[in-house]
Amino acid sequence: MIIAIDGPAASGKGTLGKRLAHHYGYRHLDTGVIYRAVAKALLDGGYDLTDEARAVAAAKELDPEKFSHPELKSQRIGDAASVVSAIASVREALVNFQRQFAADPPGAVLDGRDIGTVICPNAEVKIFVVADPQVRAHRRTLEARARGEEADEALVLADILKRDERDRNRAAAPLKAAADAHILDNSHLDIEGGVRAAIAIIEAVRAGR
Repeated sequence: MIIAIDGPAASGKGTLGKRLAHHYGYRHLDTGVIYRAVAKALLDGGYDLTDEARAVAAAKELDPEKFSHPELKSQRIGDAASVVSAIASVREALVNFQRQFAADPPGAVLDGRDIGTVICPNAEVKIFVVADPQVRAHRRTLEARARGEEADEALVLADILKRDERDRNRAAAPLKAAADAHILDNSHLDIEGGVRAAIAIIEAVRAGR
């Protein structure tokens, strides 16, 4: 089974995917990390984020062993990843990597912003996670401060709104819910509540309801 988790509510979404993968004994891929890794490679090399040739080259040379690098979670890399992910040729270069991960047994949970619409349109379960932008900004600010980073909640909110707008209007794989996606609003749910809600959706789909 392939479980696709999409939506703008990135804060907590990766944790949700990881928890679901553990619950079902599946593998987990936070696809946002892939784009963050490409962005980091460009920044580390001193290249412009809009340098398409360099970005595609970085996408083709990804090392999964580096996906756990702590800097990939920083606001700086996240903002850069949003720019890189809007490049159609970069997204194309990463499609096969993601689809192969999804296809390998015993099953997979992938989360991102185009899993149910582009990467795995035939996923058995599609969940589109949303949350109030101010709630997301507060959560992200707390996460950044927990990592020892300085974070201004107003600026974080502005960045979130700007990224959402850019992702919804990009030509390549715009952010939107698949027609058959189940909407999960976690504005007022903690991670445990979000996991329970997602499992309920998955079990209902499996039961044919």
